[in-house]
Amino acid sequence: MAISEKLIREVIEEVLKGFNLEDTKAGGPTVNEKSKMEFVEKGTASAGTRKDEVVIAIAPAFNQYQTKTIVDVPHHDVLRQVIAGIEEEGLKARVIKVLRTSDVAFMAHDAAKLSGSGVGIGIQSKGTTVIHQKDLLPLNNLELFPQAPLLDLDTFRAIGKNAAKYAKGESPNPVPTRNDQMARPKFQAKAALLHIKETEHVVMNAKPIEFEVKFY
Repeated sequence: MAISEKLIREVIEEVLKGFNLEDTKAGGPTVNEKSKMEFVEKGTASAGTRKDEVVIAIAPAFNQYQTKTIVDVPHHDVLRQVIAGIEEEGLKARVIKVLRTSDVAFMAHDAAKLSGSGVGIGIQSKGTTVIHQKDLLPLNNLELFPQAPLLDLDTFRAIGKNAAKYAKGESPNPVPTRNDQMARPKFQAKAALLHIKETEHVVMNAKPIEFEVKFY
């Protein structure tokens, strides 16, 4: 594929924008001033017993050191839609923050292992998302959404719905997603930067934290 001057310029612009992302190395707020949701910490997350729940694992920097996805979708809207999709199927959502890793596959697998239904969702701060099941290997999954720049709010809601359907023992059709061959080269530099910034907040061997989420 030929790399045009315009594409190079766009990549550079995305990287420069990334350097302006809000971030602090330590002591960041649990409630972000720009967010329309509040996290109330409930302590270390434990294994659930309810068969009607789906656990959502958010990444270490989610809504605290980063507040929006790679294409500027606010985290509060992302989480609101995923939860709404789960609730539309008659199930409950439980939110945890995984601190030990920034790898979305392992985050999602941790969520699935703590979920009473055995199904969990992992969401990186940049938007990459996975639906997982506890009896699968970490690098296997039910559905993977790797192209974060192409995930919109309708897709996040559909992800919640499908996760709930898996939790009910159904076999839903995979969530339809767009495909854009230019998304990878256009956003690759910014994606790498965001992942580095996410990984800065990993706490090795830390236990996942459970939160009550309040939307405003």
